[in-house]
Amino acid sequence: MGKKNLLSLLILSIVVMILPLIINNPYYLSILIFVGIYSLITIGLSLLMGYAGQISLGQAAFFGLGAYTSGILTTKFALSPWIALIIAIFVTAGVAFLIGIPALKLKGHYLAMATLAFGQIIFIIFNQEITYTGGPSGFGQIPYFKLGKFMLDSDFRYYYFVWIIVLITLTLSLNLIHSRVGRALRSIHGGEITANIMGVNTARYKIDVFVLSAVYASIAGSLYAHFVTFLSPGTFGFSFSIALLTMVAVGGMASVWGAIMGTALLTILPEFLRIFHDYDILIYGSTLLFIMILLPEGFFIGLFNLIRKGNLPQSHLLKKLLETRR
Repeated sequence: MGKKNLLSLLILSIVVMILPLIINNPYYLSILIFVGIYSLITIGLSLLMGYAGQISLGQAAFFGLGAYTSGILTTKFALSPWIALIIAIFVTAGVAFLIGIPALKLKGHYLAMATLAFGQIIFIIFNQEITYTGGPSGFGQIPYFKLGKFMLDSDFRYYYFVWIIVLITLTLSLNLIHSRVGRALRSIHGGEITANIMGVNTARYKIDVFVLSAVYASIAGSLYAHFVTFLSPGTFGFSFSIALLTMVAVGGMASVWGAIMGTALLTILPEFLRIFHDYDILIYGSTLLFIMILLPEGFFIGLFNLIRKGNLPQSHLLKKLLETRR
């Protein structure tokens, strides 16, 4: 990890520690907790898509597996949330491994369709297994996490708990990216045939990063379950997988920093747009369109290029529009 990443981590850590002292509104603090939870998923998705070049439309399913496994074990079997979280990680990792072996042999839209099908199967299971999942109505009374004598039952405490995990995950991911494994993932993204010729075990690395992204989603699911203390299948549907992809794309797929920035932007922005009532969706969509046209590499990378070069990176579409005006 370079000095720039260390400095960025330090700045993010300071901002994370200060924000709850500035924001006194519990509602806004809960929004920042969701930003942290979703960031865990998008960091993993960035590693999978932005670095390894593998498409996944099933991250909501892994998120749901983590949440439901942790929720069921703590409510139906009275296990500790910590033990449930660990078991949920192993369950999700095992499922991801079994799905990844055949699915990752596919490429492009075939891989996307395979992960989409997996996500839909898990969603149907959540709806149909009424005995354990409560079906469409869901189930509640999921216990909070506990650290020693401290029950994490307030937004203030849970905020720090979630964001410490995010910072640890981000640090591990940055070290991974700048290691031999990270170089192997980028080589796979650049071209699998070339990577194979250079001695990279592409099949193994693709499965490894697929499982890792699922583990990140599983941890996020457990954190979500023990924060909202209620689960229903609607949260883990296909639309949420698309929302996660949008967060990564807007922030910048080739950067885990971009994944966090995209997550924060698309989670917080709708809250500010509520004042526009019926026009909020229109403004939200226009904002996304504006970002993707003017900053095609993502908001984070585009903003970095803007600061470094002093001009906006132009997409092919924007260049054609400018040429037409001339």
